[in-house]
Amino acid sequence: MASNSPAEIADVIDVTLEGAGVVAGPGGKRVLVPGALAGEQISFRRERRRRNFDEGLLLEVLRPSLQRAVPACEYFSRCGGCSLQHLEPAAQLAMKQASLLDCLERIGKVTPKQILAPISAAAWGYRRRARLAVRHVAKKGRVLVGFREREQPRVVDMLSCQTMHPAVSRLLPALSELVGALSIRARLPQIEVTVADNATALVLRVLDPLTVGDMEVLRGFALRHAVRIYLQSGGPESVVPLDPSQAGEDLCYAIPAWGLSLRFGPVDFIQVHPEVNLRMIDQAIELLEPVATDRVLDLYCGMGNFTLPLAKRAGEVTGIEGARPAIERARQNAAAAGLTNTRFIEADLGGAGAEGAWTREAFDLALLDPPRTGAAELLPVLAGVGARRIVYVSCHPGTLARDAGLLVAAHGYRLLAAGVMDMFPQTSHVESMALFVKK
Repeated sequence: MASNSPAEIADVIDVTLEGAGVVAGPGGKRVLVPGALAGEQISFRRERRRRNFDEGLLLEVLRPSLQRAVPACEYFSRCGGCSLQHLEPAAQLAMKQASLLDCLERIGKVTPKQILAPISAAAWGYRRRARLAVRHVAKKGRVLVGFREREQPRVVDMLSCQTMHPAVSRLLPALSELVGALSIRARLPQIEVTVADNATALVLRVLDPLTVGDMEVLRGFALRHAVRIYLQSGGPESVVPLDPSQAGEDLCYAIPAWGLSLRFGPVDFIQVHPEVNLRMIDQAIELLEPVATDRVLDLYCGMGNFTLPLAKRAGEVTGIEGARPAIERARQNAAAAGLTNTRFIEADLGGAGAEGAWTREAFDLALLDPPRTGAAELLPVLAGVGARRIVYVSCHPGTLARDAGLLVAAHGYRLLAAGVMDMFPQTSHVESMALFVKK
């Protein structure tokens, strides 16, 4: 610790995706100063000294960047949900695009022939999914509901969130009162929220049984605020609706351009930003260029977010996914849409499932949307199916870059295009898409 260090004045030479300005200290040792931006002159104090870099506290911005923005959220300085509200959205996009291209060149040793224009939409009020922390604080005499503080386990005492959908943001004070009125207020650590097209859903993680009085309080809240409440006592399979009559009522979201509506459960994965998701689907299909005679492989297909729109254009689409509930959802969604040219296979794409019969089939096109760890072990299989074009959707530029290098160097593909998609504005998250074509 170095909290008694004297104030220093320095120029900021760069900014990280986490929103910290980079100052070049004596001997080349960097100082990371959260809240500072590239090109600014600042006053700061070193708070922590580490082996490879120091951490500083921003005291004053002496010469602000032209790209500096006034954070829209009053909790930004403490909340861990966002890191870039002090940087204009256009500059955030440019930084994320530069980060992607740097990773591709530095890690993958590849450069796209074409840089795709960033996909972006609403920068505020976009977030339709969130996992909120809940904590009963006896000293405050109330329950806190919100995101955790930066690098701290404490829950931010927040009454609104500018990035969350307004239907959720305005509920935060009421949720605090709701949990505070329950007998298990100290045994309810999390609320998962989802804003679907047809309902707002709240999944309460309950560690102890609810009393009859608790159930009445929850039913009253659901009626007053027109929300669906679910209870989760264990894993995802334990989720049940508070109102048993809603057991068969799925949530849904539309993909209007393709005439589709996908149904899902309250803890199923869906993309956070609805507008960006729609544009992402359109771009993926545009890059793949499917025709009616094509066989398409969709890896990590989930409940059919890409599979079903692809089936509207291609001859046949095979979706592969390791999670059985997602595969079942995908089949139900395809049937509801009247699509008979889809096939869904449950397989662990990180393990032995990648050796199934489908790996010995031929496909004209392929799309994959893997987890943050990427798909390095799957690439030989992917290359083996013979796809002439591959669209890779990524939530981590580092693993995309690694896999891009392997596709180009070892599997006979060219990186034709790449670009970012701003699925999480105001945060350091970088979603991206790349197109590979067979040499």
